[in-house]
Amino acid sequence: MPATTRRFPLLRGERLLLVLLVLYVGLLSALPLLRLVVEALAPGGDGAFLGVLRESWSSRAVRRAFSNTVTASVGSVAISAALGTALALCLTLARVRWRVAATFLVLSPLLIPSQIMALAWIELIGAVTPLLSSLGLAPARGPNPLYSGWGIALLMGIEHMPFVFLAVRASLAFLPQDLVEAARVAGARRGRILARIVLPLAAPAILAGSILAFAAAVGNFGVPALLGIPGRFPMLTTLIYQRLNGFGVSMMGQVAALALILMALAGAALLVRALLLRRLSVPVAAGARLNPMAEAGWANAGASALVWICVVLIAIAPMAALVTASLTPAVGVRLSAETATLVNYASAVFGSATVRRAFGNSFWLSLAAAGIATLVAVPFAYLSAMRKSTPARVLSGIADMPFVMPGTVFALAMILVFLRPLPLVGVSIYGTATILLIAYAARFLPIVLRPTGAALEAVEPALDEAGRMLGAGLWRRLTLIVAPAAAPAAVAGGLLVFMTAFNELTVSALLWSSGVETVGVMIFSLQYEGNSTGAAALSVLSILFVLVLALFVDALRPRLPAGTLPWRD
Repeated sequence: MPATTRRFPLLRGERLLLVLLVLYVGLLSALPLLRLVVEALAPGGDGAFLGVLRESWSSRAVRRAFSNTVTASVGSVAISAALGTALALCLTLARVRWRVAATFLVLSPLLIPSQIMALAWIELIGAVTPLLSSLGLAPARGPNPLYSGWGIALLMGIEHMPFVFLAVRASLAFLPQDLVEAARVAGARRGRILARIVLPLAAPAILAGSILAFAAAVGNFGVPALLGIPGRFPMLTTLIYQRLNGFGVSMMGQVAALALILMALAGAALLVRALLLRRLSVPVAAGARLNPMAEAGWANAGASALVWICVVLIAIAPMAALVTASLTPAVGVRLSAETATLVNYASAVFGSATVRRAFGNSFWLSLAAAGIATLVAVPFAYLSAMRKSTPARVLSGIADMPFVMPGTVFALAMILVFLRPLPLVGVSIYGTATILLIAYAARFLPIVLRPTGAALEAVEPALDEAGRMLGAGLWRRLTLIVAPAAAPAAVAGGLLVFMTAFNELTVSALLWSSGVETVGVMIFSLQYEGNSTGAAALSVLSILFVLVLALFVDALRPRLPAGTLPWRD
């Protein structure tokens, strides 16, 4: 027995690590979603099979919300596909001036929460918006046109456009220069090369990014909440929020059924994406990386102009409108040198104890979630990426589920699991900061796990083997070999988690309670109560905070694996 123990210390260490990961992923990811499915498929009050789901689906309000969700999501995908594809082609195939800055602004919807983006567009478009009023461009008085289904589709299309952009840009990066050169030698012009070679090879990526954008649109809460609730355009996410907020846990079964419908929509979209990618992907022989096709002249100038016009419209103008609104003393007041004021910022920072508490809560919750996700991701990536453990890879797929599923669905699943007192201790964490921390740590783990795994896949396995041969145990190798190699990517991923969780609303909207408000919840609450200038000031402060973090992450670029920062090549 002692000889056997000396012979297999590593095996026991990896088994222990795998058990810990199974507990983490099982309790925080798999169990909540399984509990949600069980609740939604429960019999009705009369014991009928799938009674809860049937009762929910028979509701006229649910069918209307389902129709609105699908319609707005499909409309948003059309915008995301057209905009994302055009921007990816221009930024990849042309020499756009200040390309890194333009790419960062194109991807800014990934860093700016949906409720802040919706608020920015509300302040940009309308009869009483300060920016257009000060420029004399405000339309005639009337309801804001964004409070409608097409307004929701427009903003969701812009918000989810980066999914298409990133997919198309990645596919173009693998397109060999030889194909383009052969077409040029044959006499084909740029337009024909683009139509006959580039776009057909990029089509699977366009389709994959569009389906991913649809899955994200189905679960979007911030945009439908700020535009759909006042515009009387209900969607499934807002219907879940209103029913749970209005009736509490008494509606838990029906709300779980609505969440299951959302989960089915998103899951079906992701399944179709995987099947289409497998069928439509065209293997291309590796070659020299594709060079810009428009190096000079009118084509390059036109591409640059198109990129910066889009950047101004989708990123700069809404943020300028948000800043303008934050400097006005009240809604409807035209901004001028006489009316400009910092009172909204002073009120946000010094005048409201609730807002200060929300900043503190968001800071510590986001920091703790980033720390937990980073600590879990390093050994997780070691097993799945370096050791090629099949169980670890299966767990990695399960760990992705809270991130790819709609946030409202995952929040509801967390409520179902943690509403009752915990076994053994007899204490419920529902309504406390703990449930928010657990939800953040589970939902945003993939943001750290993916870049960390990519970094460890590039590490020479012989280093780990050498450590084993020298008698170093698992935990010692994790500390001295794996952690230093994974640190840059893991830290960058942790900072991305911090930025994402700091302004998060989709999960927080259902899990927050008095005393544990977050920045995202406060912005939504201020706008919902009619204090749009205060909401604008709070949004500007949170964006500045995230921007500083993004610049800090960018400064770490030389130490990060290629592809870690999406706004860099």
